[in-house]
Amino acid sequence: MPLAIALVVAEGELDSESARPLREGLERAAADHDAIVLEASGVTFADSSFLNLLLRVNQAAPLRIAAASAPVRRLLEITGADRILRVHPDVDAAREALSRGE
Repeated sequence: MPLAIALVVAEGELDSESARPLREGLERAAADHDAIVLEASGVTFADSSFLNLLLRVNQAAPLRIAAASAPVRRLLEITGADRILRVHPDVDAAREALSRGE
């Protein structure tokens, strides 16, 4: 049976005050789907609260990040979270990896 994979798109500046809609969307996706792809090309700023959200969601359902913007890539790299959260060049690559169990 194929995985039910949710696609969630993140945009703009994401910090503790502005990430509420994203948090709600990711939590809903984790509850209703087998896995999640977060398309993050439109993220212009991301802080530790955004990173914490991603790590928590990844514990609830497999999370793959697609098309990470420079601020997201930098945050993942400097914190070492890129060893935990898998980043893919685009949504299709992230979906394919999840489908293969990666």
